[in-house]
Amino acid sequence: MRTKQKRRSMNVYDELMQRGFVKQETGLVPDAEHPKDPPKSTLRDKLSGEKMTFYLGFDPTADSLHVGSLTPIMAMAHLQRAGHTPIALIGGGTAMIGDPSGRTEMRKMLSQETIAKNGEHIFTQLKRYLKFGEGSGMFLNNADWLLSLGYIDFLRDIGKYFRVNEMIKAEAYRMRLEREEGLSFLEFNYQLLQAYDFLTLYDRYNCMLQMGGDDQWGNMLAGSDLIRRMRQDQVYLLTFPLLTTATGQKMGKSESGAVWLDPAKTSPYEFYQYWINTDDRDVERFLKIFTFLPLDEIKSLCAEGGASLRNAKEVLAFEATRITHGDEEAGRARTTSRSLFGGAGDSSHVPTTELSAEEARTMKIVDLLVRVKLASSKGDATKLVKAGGVSVDDQLISDPAVMVSALSGGDAFLLRKGKKTYHRVAIRTSK
Repeated sequence: MRTKQKRRSMNVYDELMQRGFVKQETGLVPDAEHPKDPPKSTLRDKLSGEKMTFYLGFDPTADSLHVGSLTPIMAMAHLQRAGHTPIALIGGGTAMIGDPSGRTEMRKMLSQETIAKNGEHIFTQLKRYLKFGEGSGMFLNNADWLLSLGYIDFLRDIGKYFRVNEMIKAEAYRMRLEREEGLSFLEFNYQLLQAYDFLTLYDRYNCMLQMGGDDQWGNMLAGSDLIRRMRQDQVYLLTFPLLTTATGQKMGKSESGAVWLDPAKTSPYEFYQYWINTDDRDVERFLKIFTFLPLDEIKSLCAEGGASLRNAKEVLAFEATRITHGDEEAGRARTTSRSLFGGAGDSSHVPTTELSAEEARTMKIVDLLVRVKLASSKGDATKLVKAGGVSVDDQLISDPAVMVSALSGGDAFLLRKGKKTYHRVAIRTSK
């Protein structure tokens, strides 16, 4: 078990920068003494000189966050560990409209009850990474101030600061306007509401920094500009890069779909395997972003290839799983992974699908592969079997038409796709 790391003396801004969290920021000024050098960060000075309240918004359109959400969460945790105060803001009000950023079509409308329930689940997950309570951090819902807004008053007080000709230059709006579906007037209001969030948090909690993904840059700028116009004060923005893997795949996606933080959606073992299967080119980068290990230790772990890099992957998988699911689940996932790939075959914690005896008797292997999400379609499953990519209890399956009941003589078997992806299948013998 890894002990807690001692707090680093490094400025937290430098820590974020060296770990790869920083994409864009406001408050950069030219270096008067060295004009050819990169501009200086006034945000860095603010973070080193005083305790700062900062916020980041989470979209409650699903009942779980996924691995793609971990970049902002980890950045928030670094800032909190350095003594700053996080506000995790659930968009209970803005989710009633839907953020058009990065969307080619309008989001599905959710009920207020569903949004509230999703927010509760997300809060439970955020508590694994951040401390909430008096003097530590805050969990807020923008529905508390947005749903009671008087529309005419809002337009008069806030809307007058926004220029339509400037808003439609934003990439999110421009992309939608160029498509046949267009942009609804409902969605067009989103930028105003997000800007109003920042103003409200500034007024109520002296929040001086907003963080978010780089696709939110336009919306975030609108908020800082609104505060400058209405309160004549400077606030700060910092965005994170939108991460992809070395293969170009979006972070948080696997062959079987999204990698969720909810253990009921993605088991700790599956979560662990997502990280253990990291591309060699991504290991050092992911250790910096998704663990709290010291930078010099990460550099040492990744200094050599071969067995050293395999060990680094295991450290990455264990640390990421430990942070999200705790020491016990991380240790169990590591033990299961080692035993499977070492040939011992302990599959008790591998994701399991249960079939009735009747289903096993009438289901073909290709149907099973689709059922357990190891293949996207029967055609994909057929190709996988014919290519020698499927085995049951280490026996290669070559016939796409073989029935599940013929695969094993026992009441359970281990299905394997390729070399690394396992799924346990249990067959109920009783009615």
